[in-house]
Amino acid sequence: MAHFAKLDKNSNVIGVEVVNNEVITDGDGVEQEQLGIDFLTELYKGGWYKQTSYNETFRKNFAGINSTYDINRDAFIPQKRYPSWTLVEATCKWTAPVTYPDDGKLYTWNEDTTNWVEVV
Repeated sequence: MAHFAKLDKNSNVIGVEVVNNEVITDGDGVEQEQLGIDFLTELYKGGWYKQTSYNETFRKNFAGINSTYDINRDAFIPQKRYPSWTLVEATCKWTAPVTYPDDGKLYTWNEDTTNWVEVV
């Protein structure tokens, strides 16, 4: 199955549609994104769609609702969780300014202290 993000006018993901691989396969047996876009546009009488991938083989990340499609990076960027986090260009994922502790304990992010706090 192929997955397509439905985007609003601001490139925010507002839904994800599933399309059978047969729909996006051309006469030569090659999958074509445009065939899926055309199918969904006709089915729903409009809309803007971009193919996305669960295994993140293209467009960096799977398109989740509230993520954004960045046309310049040709990537889906998840919603920013905290103001102090920064975008890692190579992955288009947000990262904390402090590395998550590697001691086997469970932590949650505290934006006020910009640090990880152990969950007790």
